[in-house]
Amino acid sequence: MEISVEQVASLLGGKVEGDGTARVNRLEKIEEATPGSIAFLANPKYLPYIYSTSASAVIVKSDFAPEKPVKGALIRVDDPYSAFARLLEEYEKMTAKVKTGIEQPSFQHKSASYGEQVYLGAFSYLGENVKVGKNTKIYPQVYLGDHVEVGDNTILYPGVKVYANCKIGSNCVLHSGVVVGSDGFGFAPQADGTYKSIPQTGNVIIEDNVDIGANTTIDCATMGSTVIRKGAKIDNLVQIAHNVEVGKNTAIASQAGLSGSAKIGENCQIGGQAGITGHLSIANKTIIGPQAGVPKTISQEGKVWFGSPIMEHKDFLRASVILRNLPNLIERVKELEKKL
Repeated sequence: MEISVEQVASLLGGKVEGDGTARVNRLEKIEEATPGSIAFLANPKYLPYIYSTSASAVIVKSDFAPEKPVKGALIRVDDPYSAFARLLEEYEKMTAKVKTGIEQPSFQHKSASYGEQVYLGAFSYLGENVKVGKNTKIYPQVYLGDHVEVGDNTILYPGVKVYANCKIGSNCVLHSGVVVGSDGFGFAPQADGTYKSIPQTGNVIIEDNVDIGANTTIDCATMGSTVIRKGAKIDNLVQIAHNVEVGKNTAIASQAGLSGSAKIGENCQIGGQAGITGHLSIANKTIIGPQAGVPKTISQEGKVWFGSPIMEHKDFLRASVILRNLPNLIERVKELEKKL
């Protein structure tokens, strides 16, 4: 399907500079783009490619000032990255085959219910009193335990497992291998050195518009609920323990681990491989760097933290400079000792 550059700009609320009648039919990366494609420039590291790209059009920021001629047309928008993301969404809608219906073999308990335009893939399992909303896609080998609820327009990709009593909202995406509601890590040490398992009787509640990456695990609460609030974005291979609460629009990168009963605020960003100790709180709009270790509550909003244990970003940068210079400092100390 081909559309004009002018049509793309109209969709994005942007302005065209150059040939608005040029036709485009695909989306490509700026460094690899070919004639007939549309690309975008958001990261300054890719600036040199705008002068060499063969893309018929490039989405750029409104105030972009080229230093030399650009081959293709420019589409000026406020936020090129978000604009390109919207284009990808529209492209996916146009090209994706909408799956509906019930494939066999699959199992639906007689008390299970599901809405219109639902898709139930082969070998999927819907337990007792399961409720699935309209337009929801349940791919092959998905397991929904007893009394699970899934909202409208949600996608559960192959191999997702949702334990009994858990609730998933509307417009969510759970990628392959996600496990929701498995037991929290609760064991009581005994006098003889063994451990006694503590029953995990709660559930997991995932609110609307949540995305969860492949092979992420979210444990059920010991009592009550583990909660993932609206709009949260969770990467692959993240561990979220029992009774954790993840705030609205918080993003968590791969291999991060959140220990039991940690409370994460809204609009936070947690870097890859970060570790969060249990029973603490993290304020809204907090940024935690990759591989950071968080052993204590963060009460001030909007701070940036790095290191293990964490320290404020500016202090971390100073400490990093000192650490890099330690070998030289040691040699200087040794020389001074010899002179003394």
